[in-house]
Amino acid sequence: LDVGCGTKPYEGYFNATRYVGLEVEGSENSEAEFHYDGGRFPFEDESFDAVVCNQVLEHVFDADAFLAEVARVLRPEGRLLLTIPFVWDEHEQPWDFARYSSFGLEHLIRKQNLIIEQHEKINDDISVVFQLLNAYLYKTTLRLPSFLRFGLTITLMAAINVVGVVARFLLPKNPDLFLDQIIVARKRATLDDGS
Repeated sequence: LDVGCGTKPYEGYFNATRYVGLEVEGSENSEAEFHYDGGRFPFEDESFDAVVCNQVLEHVFDADAFLAEVARVLRPEGRLLLTIPFVWDEHEQPWDFARYSSFGLEHLIRKQNLIIEQHEKINDDISVVFQLLNAYLYKTTLRLPSFLRFGLTITLMAAINVVGVVARFLLPKNPDLFLDQIIVARKRATLDDGS
């Protein structure tokens, strides 16, 4: 199950016999087979072996209820692959509600009877600063004529990317400042298995 699937850009990365897309009602540019009202997912309990949720949780106002639905539709021993930004500008406005520290995100996941198997911080180095600089330039130049924006992209923003790539190899990592988080979690086989 791909929750918040949009146009299903990740479908080709999974070797699945069935890949189901789910989106909130009213979503534009969606290839979802199913829609929901932002509350209960339209599936029976324990319907899926795996759930993927990429860059969606920050757009959910009630993260506990949302993750409870994810856990509900997962079969015992089923896996959740979740990605979420930590340092990023507000996007898809006005539907951008939250950012979670690594501790807050782990707390939310564990509350749903899910065991965290892997948790990674992505771009936990100086490159996050260069990424934000490019995001700033992109947003502040939206009103410029397209030829000027193109010129800025191939000159200034490209140079920023090159400097950022070099700097990430020269400077130490900082695990407290990062761009995104990736979590792989597993649903417990039973409520009291202790694993």
